[in-house]
Amino acid sequence: MTTPEQPAEPLPTAPWTGATNSLVDVAGIRVGHHTAATEGWLTGTTLILTGPAGAVGGVDVRGGGPGTRETDVLEPRNAGPPVHAVVLTGGSAFGLAAADGAMQRLEADGRGVSAGPNQDIVVPIVPTAVVFDVGRGGDVSARPDPSFGRAAYDAASSEAGRLRVPEGCVGAGTGAVAGLLKGGVGSASAVLASGETVAALAVVNSLGSTVDPNTGELYGARFGLTAEFAGVVRPTDEEVAAYRAAIAAALAALREPVLNTTIGVVATDATLTTNRCARLAMVAHDGMARSIRPTHTMFDGDTVFALATQQAAPPADEFVFNDLLTAAADCFARAVVHAVLAAALTETTAGRWLSYRDVFPSAFGTSE
Repeated sequence: MTTPEQPAEPLPTAPWTGATNSLVDVAGIRVGHHTAATEGWLTGTTLILTGPAGAVGGVDVRGGGPGTRETDVLEPRNAGPPVHAVVLTGGSAFGLAAADGAMQRLEADGRGVSAGPNQDIVVPIVPTAVVFDVGRGGDVSARPDPSFGRAAYDAASSEAGRLRVPEGCVGAGTGAVAGLLKGGVGSASAVLASGETVAALAVVNSLGSTVDPNTGELYGARFGLTAEFAGVVRPTDEEVAAYRAAIAAALAALREPVLNTTIGVVATDATLTTNRCARLAMVAHDGMARSIRPTHTMFDGDTVFALATQQAAPPADEFVFNDLLTAAADCFARAVVHAVLAAALTETTAGRWLSYRDVFPSAFGTSE
């Protein structure tokens, strides 16, 4: 409580980041990763866990080559059951098996839609999307299976699942590549002036680049909130020229299509309908397009899920919902930037992928 002698401190200009600037800032959301980066392996699974009652869900698929599960049930014209978890995983279509393990854990915990003659059957709803990272660890058979879903669920259910989302080469971002650079997992959040929170988690494994080849700057960095990316500056002309030369060499050497995909989740504590969740997932793709060029190609399976935990009341009116959509798109763009900045140099028998920090050290005040 404040008094005339002790005026309240003014809030920062809306929106501002949540406490952790990650997806767990949304009440009712937890996140867990399972990472496999040992001999032959470079893949993983990320699970977003909702509360016991689930969350209202939505989805928007824009890529030409998606790998998904349980997306049709989220269409507004269908039943729209509550979503109990979302699985984002490596392994291409093989990785969809990770959802089986997540369903096993949810069923054991009694989380799901009640079904059967006596309502004694529990069916968890676990929408899933995959990225293509097959073989990047050196072994094409090393890909997520149900054990990955179980391990990611256990991580999300633990106390660590409440903490700031680990970023970079973890979970579904372990084997991710963004253009010429190492990709990964990133997250960001925003709090509206009206009090609602919205956040995004992105797995950046794009055919397109996150870097402006003319300046070396990350496309999405301009959407950062107050001083969010203040420590990253424009790199030197020499580094930019070397990067452009590397792009030209890579294109000249390309002999077959590159398979990729960026996937993610936007979540909010706002009270939304299924229709509005679909709209929320749709605008998140705007953030993807702002931070990756090109995006939604025929070689990507770009997919975004939306979750509304319904913990902010009353339901968002038209003006608040519009603010929510604007912030969601920017959150996704910011999450892409965090993914690229957190990624690290990765080398396996199948390849070597430099990080943004490796290619543009001057952007961080250092040089090689």
